[in-house]
Amino acid sequence: MARKFLGIDIGTGGTRAVLIDENGRVLGSATAEHKPISAPHRGWAEQQPDDWWAAACKAVPACLVNAKATADEVESVGLTGQMHGLVMLDADGKVLRPALIWCDQRTGEECREITAKIGAKRLIELTANPALTGFTLPKIWWVQKHEPEIWKRVKKIMLPKDYVRYRLTGAHAIDVADASGTLILDVVNRRWSKEMMAASGLAEEMLPNVLESQEVSGKISADGAAASGLNVGVPVVAGAGDQAAGAVGMGIVRPGAVSATIGTSGVVFAATASPEFDPQGRIHTFCHAVPKRWHVMGVTQAAGFSLRWFRDQFGVEGGVGDEVSRDAYDRLQDEASHAPAGSDGVLWAPYLMGERTPHLDPNARAALVGLSSTHTRAHVVRAILEGVAYSLRDTLSIFADLKLPVESIRLGGGGARGGLWRQIQADVYGMPVDIVEAEEGPAYGAALLAGVGVGAWKTVDDACDAAVRVASRVQPNAASVAVMNKQYAAYRRLYPALREVYVGAA
Repeated sequence: MARKFLGIDIGTGGTRAVLIDENGRVLGSATAEHKPISAPHRGWAEQQPDDWWAAACKAVPACLVNAKATADEVESVGLTGQMHGLVMLDADGKVLRPALIWCDQRTGEECREITAKIGAKRLIELTANPALTGFTLPKIWWVQKHEPEIWKRVKKIMLPKDYVRYRLTGAHAIDVADASGTLILDVVNRRWSKEMMAASGLAEEMLPNVLESQEVSGKISADGAAASGLNVGVPVVAGAGDQAAGAVGMGIVRPGAVSATIGTSGVVFAATASPEFDPQGRIHTFCHAVPKRWHVMGVTQAAGFSLRWFRDQFGVEGGVGDEVSRDAYDRLQDEASHAPAGSDGVLWAPYLMGERTPHLDPNARAALVGLSSTHTRAHVVRAILEGVAYSLRDTLSIFADLKLPVESIRLGGGGARGGLWRQIQADVYGMPVDIVEAEEGPAYGAALLAGVGVGAWKTVDDACDAAVRVASRVQPNAASVAVMNKQYAAYRRLYPALREVYVGAA
């Protein structure tokens, strides 16, 4: 009987479970939605950790049913999920308040305070990254300052997927990739930074044990088994944050391999053999889910979210018959295909949620620019698709500045599923883009890591070589590349101009 491994991805909108076999074949999957993000104040973003746990306990049994498998066949489990979120537990292991998640923007003042206390240069030396509002440590500083009565009761701190691990196994653990996004990890040496802990008033016992991604973190407990439907004693590997796990699932594990993934946010991710740093802090330098490797990545806050925002606010053009039931995003891309490359000059700045790469500006604001009476909805939708691709190209431009090799680009997420968005990315990046056979996202990478953890593959490289296969390649169109290069040059002038507007209006 083929060996089987389960990956669980605790995302923002829902939790996804994927079961694979030792050949990397997907046997079944299922997703359980989360409750909507809570925003008690402008710029805040919170979720209830117990909602993630409840979703995991729905997704896992549904996945096994869809795979026609039983819990007895699951040999190991890998975890992945949204990064940077802050979960705090009391002495009894109870959640003290809703988690502050990755897109929460309340911590601008705390980021400035951290930078002032540590020093901008020293902060890069210690953690490889600047203080950003999305990271975990500024959230900790915010709670210490604004909710001191809650902070007094905090005994354990963890990230979203690691709360699900805690409920499954009782273990307090984290992987090096996810820990890299806390601003507490010494990314070069792959361990917690004592200097950052001391500056933040953190005792080491409050933080999870740091492991490499394929290491076993614990085994499913009786309580975890009763709730999830899995068997007692099944090993659970450390796993990885969603970006590193997603990269493993796409085979982005060696230098020169790059992925461009469009989900709610958008990420351009490159594997490196050693820690690589941008002196300006425009991209993140994190540990990879592969021992003795690192990765750099740039993040667009509202990538796929840009298209979702348009769908939610302005709807989808009506259809008849079977057309009405087609996926809304497919219909939007069909609509956009009626506009030419470059959208006849319309540009979209995708700063609906502030921006990380390259601007590091939580107050940035989105804009449609260049509209005239001759433009249609098709031009606007296509401009949104192109604007997101331009924003991802910003990261590739930084890679070029740092002389990081880009030998191939693989697409993931929603940007890999639509023919038009694939072509737009090939044209904007100016090079071929590949689509992998099993584009199942981070849960697939977590399942591969689970297999490595129990010896199905000797290394993460071996797992990727055996399981990850390219299904198709999209070549850039030379004429469109020329148009996109011209539009990208115009796009790069948008942010400085927009900043003068929204800063002046504040």
